Amino acid sequence: MSDRLPHEKGFHVSWDQLHRDSRALAWRLDGQAPENSDWKAVIAITRGGMAPAMIVARELDIRIIDTISVKSYNHQSQTEATVLKAPDADLVGDGTGILVIDDLVDSGKTLELVRRLYPKAHFATVYAKPKGRPLVDTFITEVSQDTWIFFPWDMALQYVEPYRGKD
Repeated sequence: MSDRLPHEKGFHVSWDQLHRDSRALAWRLDGQAPENSDWKAVIAITRGGMAPAMIVARELDIRIIDTISVKSYNHQSQTEATVLKAPDADLVGDGTGILVIDDLVDSGKTLELVRRLYPKAHFATVYAKPKGRPLVDTFITEVSQDTWIFFPWDMALQYVEPYRGKD
């Protein structure tokens, strides 16, 4: 049925919810570093992975944080994934002991590209959709493929008309 209101297949995530889910991700990752060691570093996939990466790094006491900037969306249209900025190559190597964090895996195009670069890294996202889920080692919440996630950095508070009536 195409009579849906725009927000009906949307999953709205508040800052508070993102914080709770990112902490849950950290708890799930605790003790998962290879060979019972600590994680060497966190690599945040920008831009969406920066907030979860900061929270995970704080919770797991990881002090070395870098970013990889991958562009795979043009507004809400998905495009070919390309690396705009890579992390320190000496730090990351093949990814051993590296924790790569993103907010969401959707189709998996971004993680596919980053996984090719760092095949031994551990990939974690807060949210996962079915198409991209096989590319993630650890995640917290799965949402349907046709759901659009509205992250707090993409929203502003405003009045919304009620479904029915004006009163």
